[in-house]
Amino acid sequence: MRFGLFIPQGWRMDLVGIDPAQQWEAMAGLAAYVDDGDVFESIWVYDHFHTVPIVSDEATHEAWTLMSALAVATGRIRLGQMCTCVSYRNPAYLAKVAATVDVISGGRLEMGIGGGWYEKEWRAYGYGFPSAGERLGRLREGVQIFRDMWTTGSATLDGRHYQVEGARCAPRPLQGTSAPGSEANGIPIWVAGGGEKVTLRIAAQYADYTNFYDDADTFSRKSDVLRGHCREIGRDFDSIVRTGDFNVVIGETEADVEDRLRFHADLLRRGGVPEPRIERQIANLRTQPAVGTPERIVEVMRDMEQRGMGYAILYFQEAAHDRSGIELFENTVAAELRG
Repeated sequence: MRFGLFIPQGWRMDLVGIDPAQQWEAMAGLAAYVDDGDVFESIWVYDHFHTVPIVSDEATHEAWTLMSALAVATGRIRLGQMCTCVSYRNPAYLAKVAATVDVISGGRLEMGIGGGWYEKEWRAYGYGFPSAGERLGRLREGVQIFRDMWTTGSATLDGRHYQVEGARCAPRPLQGTSAPGSEANGIPIWVAGGGEKVTLRIAAQYADYTNFYDDADTFSRKSDVLRGHCREIGRDFDSIVRTGDFNVVIGETEADVEDRLRFHADLLRRGGVPEPRIERQIANLRTQPAVGTPERIVEVMRDMEQRGMGYAILYFQEAAHDRSGIELFENTVAAELRG
């Protein structure tokens, strides 16, 4: 099992209580800690603009600005977004941004991409909220533009949603040119989302990685759907790495887990989330698969590995304030799963 780690950026109120002048230091410090180790292969941020579970005045740092900064602040770890919303930036422009970040990082970028879902955010920032069909149509055309610009140096597409004519990508990414990368795409593409008719078909055609975990049975069902799409288009199903995201609340004992859940609730409370919403949030978190003692989480991860999940991206809400949960995971769960 391979592992990645989300860096707290504020979207989930994980920077509450940290002075804005110190928030980058908290993010960069955690990234440096991970970069110096050997457990995590990648670090990740979310592509969102304002907080959840409620919109607030708490900070949410922008994903691609962080990509560039983290490229300089680290030297080993790979850098990704889970996931970039294709409609938030013109894809030809985004292909240029990604190529530049790849050069800055020495060829360490991962491109997470999806159709987008957060309606309140779309409307707040002036993007409207087109139908699911249109959002996924943009995704399909966007990843085609990425592939063309990164692998050939230019893209021309007269699409339904995007029209580009000789859009240049110079410099091209290091990956696929002077550094190893995706054979098909240059920069590895992660298609996020589990829509069975469209999203997973786009993944079968373009993705190096998928990201659609919800629960074990859902993962298995969507894997079967992806396998069917691969068969139809002649793609080797096993060439796509299937991944999932996990909210981790880990403690040596159940009492320790409850202490961490109380800390999570306090972060939300300090961020202005109403008490009934906090209670629902914590109740939902308590039922999630990577919440519990190391033994329980190892059991969950082994089951997912047997179902074909090769890569887990982990989120620790307390990470900007307390690394002990990450350290416990590294020394117990990761040590067991990595042999």
